[in-house]
Amino acid sequence: MASNPTATLSKLLGSATIDDHEEVLRAANAILKKSKTDQDALRTRVIALLKLDRYADALRALDDGGDALSETCHVEKSYALYKTGQLEAAQKIFGEVTSVSRGLRHVAAQVAYRAENFEEAGEIYKQLSVQDAAIEDEENDLRINTLAVDAQLEWQGNGDKVEKSRRKPSREDFEAFETAYNAACGCVARGDLSSGSVLLKRARDLCESLDELSDEEKKAEILPIMVQQAYVFTKLGKVHEAETIQKMIDTSEIPEAPTRLVAQNNTFACQKQENPYLTERLFEAMPTVPDAEKLFQYQASIIERNRYAIDLQSLKYDGVIRSTSKAISKVPAPTTSPYVNGLSSVNAAAHTKCQSDKASIKTLLSLLQKRPNDVGLVLTIIQLYVLAQNPGPAIALLESFFKRLEESATPAELNVRYSPGLVALIVSLYRLQGRKGPTKAQLGKAASYWSSKSTPSDELLKAAGLSLLESSNPEDLKAAADFFGSLRKQDPNDRIGLAGYVASVATTDLSLVSADLAKLSPVDRLIGSVDSAALESAGIASLPVAMATTSRKRSAPTEEKPRKKRVRKSQLPKEFVEGKEMDPERWLPLKDRSSYRPKGKKGKKKAAEATQGGVVREEETVELVGGAGVAKVQSSANKAGKKKKGKK
Repeated sequence: MASNPTATLSKLLGSATIDDHEEVLRAANAILKKSKTDQDALRTRVIALLKLDRYADALRALDDGGDALSETCHVEKSYALYKTGQLEAAQKIFGEVTSVSRGLRHVAAQVAYRAENFEEAGEIYKQLSVQDAAIEDEENDLRINTLAVDAQLEWQGNGDKVEKSRRKPSREDFEAFETAYNAACGCVARGDLSSGSVLLKRARDLCESLDELSDEEKKAEILPIMVQQAYVFTKLGKVHEAETIQKMIDTSEIPEAPTRLVAQNNTFACQKQENPYLTERLFEAMPTVPDAEKLFQYQASIIERNRYAIDLQSLKYDGVIRSTSKAISKVPAPTTSPYVNGLSSVNAAAHTKCQSDKASIKTLLSLLQKRPNDVGLVLTIIQLYVLAQNPGPAIALLESFFKRLEESATPAELNVRYSPGLVALIVSLYRLQGRKGPTKAQLGKAASYWSSKSTPSDELLKAAGLSLLESSNPEDLKAAADFFGSLRKQDPNDRIGLAGYVASVATTDLSLVSADLAKLSPVDRLIGSVDSAALESAGIASLPVAMATTSRKRSAPTEEKPRKKRVRKSQLPKEFVEGKEMDPERWLPLKDRSSYRPKGKKGKKKAAEATQGGVVREEETVELVGGAGVAKVQSSANKAGKKKKGKK
């Protein structure tokens, strides 16, 4: 008697474990051969395909099942779309569903995370955490995923969106290797490399000690941790430790394509390559990442900038200018996007051929006339001015840029004008010149602008409030009280906001802050460790004086130093011997000395005819008027004996 396929499937599903998905798939296919519209078998086949990581086949199975199957498999379909990289199609499902289940919300959070909508993902996980967990270990999974979202917000530059209670690692983060790893990534993104290094070591130790994972599974989990460790050691300057870990990493064994690409990029970045053309060939040989596993934006932008850096070293300036200009033109200016402004800096380097002299600044200033609202270009020119120790033109350039943005008065351009980064830049430039007035004015204007927004910048409000506290003007103190009061509304436990509010209000009306004084640390505790006697005996500390720049004016006359006496060389002859009588004829020419002996017969004859000491013959000279003696030329004997040649 033939068995009922549906009953067989129900019995099989009742005893199924995670290891027999192939058997479940075969049973479901057997039923569908006899009954193509069996909804239970259709859904079972979809789930089995998802368990087997056959996501494209699962989508085809959903299409074969028709609309009726899709209406009952929202979670399965959205998850399959998410795993195949079709994020927009998955998000469309979430908008069409009237009643969103808990499982579908988990998938929605994962889709938002992969689409880099980290704030949305964090909000979904926050809502799920408030409710009771539906399945075992769901609470731990929520904590792991929340830490991952926090780390991505930090990498994205939105660390202020992370709850302050989660910005520091807690004791619970050290309990599992997943939480330790995600907490480490958050620390690395914030720049807290020391804490990140400790957490990464903890994550690696916990993973290696797990008994429920096989050796292959451990290797797959440990390799990404080691890649991150090598990065942290390199940033900390621990070259030996970084090289040791790099040698232990076999990039071919890393299962995830994005992690494998990041590991290879870091390896090339740490190696010193003198030949940029060889580096370019190695870089081009790196594997591509499929669309379903694409890099996050901050990762892709770093690798792209590395490619441009290699092109600049290879003197491919025109190609870099064309490609970066095309990418920059796609985004409306001005913008505070790190990606676009980074490309602007690369574009500027290509225009100047990687030079930083005065001629390069002139080249970029002429380029700025064509792109007056390019934030990255403005920052590059300012950097060149600062490197040349000339902050004056840098301040003038930034002030004129701010003026243009203020005159346009569009919300997008005003957000750029008062962005905390640009405000911090001009404040730093003012402080280089010791200009306190403009510093206070800039901070006050920026804080006033952001205090009216729904998401004000905490750091900007603190900086503006502290600057205004230095003034004795009642209006400035009132503005400082408003800024610190806004901080207290956002976080009542913010001690800087509390102390600033008390300091700004206490001078005018102490009764308003009398209750807050008890919340502050007592003065006795603050100065308890100060040794006033030692400070008094030490005196006033003297700071090292900076070397003054060389003046073009002539320096004042100074006392002349005594000249060193010149030691003359001895004029005595080489054969001089002290006590020995010198030759009295040493001053005479060599031929006039009595010791002179000419060489040869002819020479002796000439010496005999010399007049020194001999009789002068009369025919030798003729006396002329004026007493000048002229030698008389006589024919020699040989000459007289010769016959003249005549004409024949």
